Amino acid sequence: MPRLAGYLVDGLSIGGIETCIDFPELKLCFDLGRCPDPAVQRPTVLFTHAHMDHMGGVAWHASTRELRQLSPPTYVVPRENAADFARLFEVWRALDRGDLPHQLVALGPGDEFELPCKLVARPFRSPHRVPTQGYVLWKRHRKLRPEFLGHSSDELRRLSAELGPALYDWTETPEIAFTGDTLIEVLEREPTLLRTRLLVIETTFVDERVSVEKARSKAHIHLDEFLQRAELFQNEAILLTHFSSRYRDVDVLRALERLPASLRSRVTPLLGSGSA
Repeated sequence: MPRLAGYLVDGLSIGGIETCIDFPELKLCFDLGRCPDPAVQRPTVLFTHAHMDHMGGVAWHASTRELRQLSPPTYVVPRENAADFARLFEVWRALDRGDLPHQLVALGPGDEFELPCKLVARPFRSPHRVPTQGYVLWKRHRKLRPEFLGHSSDELRRLSAELGPALYDWTETPEIAFTGDTLIEVLEREPTLLRTRLLVIETTFVDERVSVEKARSKAHIHLDEFLQRAELFQNEAILLTHFSSRYRDVDVLRALERLPASLRSRVTPLLGSGSA
């Protein structure tokens, strides 16, 4: 379980089989294809889209948390999926005879949601075969405005009660981005992705066994497309995910040797074993 750009990250991501990207210290994960057991401990899940290999484990997640007497989870889902997601749980409650408690948060581009870890999630549209959204997690920083410097603690408490957030100048930094399943054009559409501290991006196909054209027809990224944009990535760390099950770990590692050294040193593949 490596630490990338300061964040402990783990998970599983095999194209068409299952995806779950786990941030244990933040107590959240992205997607639940089959729900690996450690993900049961995550009370917050951000879903990118409703394909089975990304959402299929959600009922098991809710049921197992209830069984273990853990708090009801919060599921953040694209607005397009919210009504069907709610109906899915109605059916499972009827079948399972359980409550499956959870909070449903419908989110879309232009919205934001403050996570319990104090990062702010903002979704963006990822081009894929079904409605899909990625997320950028932002960290907010506050600095006392110059005109209030030198005030006593008591004065600052009084001013804080009066002015609230206006007491500070606020800045934000993009910490983590997860694209979900997508075409490479997401990088042009969402340039913030190129400067997040940690970028988690799919590269489903990595060599000549599947052409770039075929990859694009499936609305996935080919490593050749990633390589063509090598000079654009400003990220401190990049986690590549969602490799096709046709590839062995050694195939992926061999393919990544084509990356320029300046980029390769920042790239970590999430291999089939689940260990990045």
